[in-house]
Amino acid sequence: MNYPLTGIIVAMQEELEVILQSLDKEKTVDRAGMQFHVGHYAGRPVVAVICGIGKVNAALCTQIMISEFKTEQIINLGVAGGLGADIKPGDIVISDSLVQHDMDVSVFDLPKGQIPRLDVFDFKADPKMLQAAISASEQITEHNHFVGRIVTGDQFVASPEGAKALHEDFNALACEMEGASIAHVCHVNHIPFVCIRSISDNANSGAHMDFAQFTPIAVANASVLLQNMIPLCDATPPAHA
Repeated sequence: MNYPLTGIIVAMQEELEVILQSLDKEKTVDRAGMQFHVGHYAGRPVVAVICGIGKVNAALCTQIMISEFKTEQIINLGVAGGLGADIKPGDIVISDSLVQHDMDVSVFDLPKGQIPRLDVFDFKADPKMLQAAISASEQITEHNHFVGRIVTGDQFVASPEGAKALHEDFNALACEMEGASIAHVCHVNHIPFVCIRSISDNANSGAHMDFAQFTPIAVANASVLLQNMIPLCDATPPAHA
């Protein structure tokens, strides 16, 4: 059976290392200062990479994934700040949609987050990949999982006021710095995607976890999710234009 080639984009070196431990690696390719690791994970062909921080790095990485490696679907894993009141450190948020919250051309009567002349306001996760992520997250019983909107911007949101505004303006459950730009590139290339985030803190509710304490939890969650999720994505058809 020919399995789809899955791109795995992560935010942390620690997350990549746990993937590499289970990756039957064939080669590593250097492009634009990033290392793309090609091989098989959970019996499926994958390309895994750290994209770097911020929207430009993430978009650049994603386009290379699609154009050069011909990935047929993309999973983005990483950490995020929680925005929903019930979301606690260690919980998982799975995107059903993503928005770039720092895109603001409201002076032209467009809503905050709307990219001018783009055919959508938010970027919807692929339904089959979304369901695969939900099913995989149910194997993690120590923490809760939530499905909803994730917002992305080139800023670290640490204040309760900023977190509250994002939650209210976008009905968002989490905020981070890469996911919506990855989703944007996937959208214009017609590539299925989903974004999955482990929550490190919640500025909206005041919940906080020390990064050194959180990192092993995020790594363990990412490993369990991928091992269980990737075989469930086999049915997702390529969506190249």
